[in-house]
Amino acid sequence: MSLTIALNSARSSLMASGIQSSVISRNVAGTQQEGYSRKNALIVSQPGSGVYVNGIQRAASAGLFNNVVKAVANTAQQDALYNGLQKVAAVTIDDPELDQSAAAQLAKLKSAMQQYASAPDNVTLAQAAVTAAQDVAKSLNDATTTVQKTRSEADAEMATSVRTINELLVQFEEVNTAIVKGSISGADVTDHLDTRDAIISRLSQEMGVKFTTRANNDMVIYTDSGVTLFERTARTVTFEPTNAFTPSLTGNAVIVDGVPVTGGNSPMPIGSGKLAGLATLRDDKMVTYQNQLDEIARGVIEVFAESDQTGGGGPDRTGLFTYAGGPGMPATGVINTGLAGSIRVTDLVDQGIGGNPTLIRDGGINGPDYVYNAGGEAGFFARIQGLVDGMGATRPFDPDALGKPSGTLIDFAGSSVSWLEAQRKTVGAEASYNQTLLERSADALSNVNGVNMDDEMAFMLQVERTFAASSKLIATIDQMLQSLLQAVR
Repeated sequence: MSLTIALNSARSSLMASGIQSSVISRNVAGTQQEGYSRKNALIVSQPGSGVYVNGIQRAASAGLFNNVVKAVANTAQQDALYNGLQKVAAVTIDDPELDQSAAAQLAKLKSAMQQYASAPDNVTLAQAAVTAAQDVAKSLNDATTTVQKTRSEADAEMATSVRTINELLVQFEEVNTAIVKGSISGADVTDHLDTRDAIISRLSQEMGVKFTTRANNDMVIYTDSGVTLFERTARTVTFEPTNAFTPSLTGNAVIVDGVPVTGGNSPMPIGSGKLAGLATLRDDKMVTYQNQLDEIARGVIEVFAESDQTGGGGPDRTGLFTYAGGPGMPATGVINTGLAGSIRVTDLVDQGIGGNPTLIRDGGINGPDYVYNAGGEAGFFARIQGLVDGMGATRPFDPDALGKPSGTLIDFAGSSVSWLEAQRKTVGAEASYNQTLLERSADALSNVNGVNMDDEMAFMLQVERTFAASSKLIATIDQMLQSLLQAVR
């Protein structure tokens, strides 16, 4: 090997070592940056002799990253759904000492009615029954308020999520453009690739996504249902929030590139991400729970309704319990949407505002044709006992409410509690599983693309040795050249 070739080889080695040192320093600094992946200088042998840096490569695994993105989306979906169910359960059923559930209040009402039946001439027991009935109505009213508030909060969070998605897509477009341009020109785009991956990860928290990489590192993003989110430019994601919810009101759909991706009419509904969890909470779980509350309210009104006692065939009328549509009875065979929110105890039996609680015993809330105790007997208990028996009678409930299709009023109310608890338990278990899966997937990805300080320090020592050897070789060649020149002189 000639001295010139040896010198060129040593010089190229020094230059490559300098770039390697720079990359190692970059990796060490990157340990403090979230989403940073390890960089590596690609060293290639030159024809003849010497080496050169053919580019900077980052450590990455497309398969592991895809697993992390999916796990992030699934975890965000289950967390959003679980948090909503947890709030509703905490208000409507959770504290056994407070007995705030409709099932518990109905059990108290039945007990109060039984006590009143044993002493029908006792006005105090009559008023106690009225108070217990008011507690039943209040529990249904409060539960309805909680359900609709939860739907409203979910809707507001959906609006926030959509704004975040649009912001991330704008950022993604900017970074993706820089990556494509840099890839075409041969520039180092590894930091941009890290940034783009971080944006995708954040985007998957809001909405489940799928992605594919094309020539020049150009990337296309779709929702997990297949609607295009980004292809060369960001697609528009729109959503019109609803200020306040009522049981009969349906929330608006999230629309991606003109296609609804949430709601019952969506042709391509998203299946993961925070947005999917919130939509499920708003449009499915809370609607079902409201249906159950409405069926409980219908059952209560029917049990305590008054019938025409003259034999004239007059229609049944609301009795102790009434609602916004009273005194007519609520429809049967269908769910009376919002009934639980308007059910109340008639003022005619409330002693505190001038009512007569003994109307529970005697009837007549709807006039003389509906009087059961025609003789005005103080010991008349048949009507009270009939109401108690009615609470214990088996009756049908709408299967669309997903509660017990047939059973007593208290049985159905209990099945509603069980349904909510089962939903919370199932979603909670799914949330825990997905969180564990996310942690394992993130650890596996980190093992591939993460920076290990021990490895970096060991590699730095290796580069320093190469640098020192190249420097010594250059110094030796310099001495040999000086000796040669002196000999020539």
